[in-house]
Amino acid sequence: MTRTQATQTGQSLEKVSIFAGLPAETLARIQKRCSWRNYEPGEPIVDYLDASDDVYFIGMGEARVSIYSVDGKAVTFTDLGPGDMFGEYAAIDGARRSATIEAKTKCAVASLSGPAFRELLQQEPAVVLGLLRQFVAKIRTLTTRVYEFSALAVGNRIQAELLRLAKMSPQEGKSARISTPPTHSEIASRISTHREAVTRELNRLSRLGIIERKGGAMLVKDVDRLAEMVHEVTGE
Repeated sequence: MTRTQATQTGQSLEKVSIFAGLPAETLARIQKRCSWRNYEPGEPIVDYLDASDDVYFIGMGEARVSIYSVDGKAVTFTDLGPGDMFGEYAAIDGARRSATIEAKTKCAVASLSGPAFRELLQQEPAVVLGLLRQFVAKIRTLTTRVYEFSALAVGNRIQAELLRLAKMSPQEGKSARISTPPTHSEIASRISTHREAVTRELNRLSRLGIIERKGGAMLVKDVDRLAEMVHEVTGE
């Protein structure tokens, strides 16, 4: 794949959660072992089932985690942003890549070789603890999603996905602004349904005054009310 050398913009590991609390000199030493690249929107960073074992850290921009079926259908799992990492599974267990990672926007991404990452884990207990916390968070999220797929109706799954997006977005009072909301097709891919079902439910939530489209953004006007709707069917 073609990758251009990144500019200095976004070339920092300061936002990476597993490095939180490390001394500045330690973080600088890690950064010196990384290689930085820029990626254009839609450009692949890691390919599904690839045999490489580099670990990646996003300094700027957003990336998407997906798997494509043999007929080209994309199953989207999540989006990643500044400070997020990926590729650590292959670096730890030596297996092939478990998903495709593509740039969603222009990205500045650092890569660290698998051997260097394993050496880092041996040398820095704080990084190991940060990685374990990240794994636990991912397992909790996966558990929740499996439950939703198994027990919730499509409309409720859409509500739960919107609530997750709202909680990750800037909030003011009871409202949250999702500045770059996923398309209806992208939401459908995440919750295992079809675009038409997403459109129907979003229109219904709009009529109820819970969400509103403003330009290219989506405003969740009452996060508490949306949370109550999800709580009624999940108990959470």
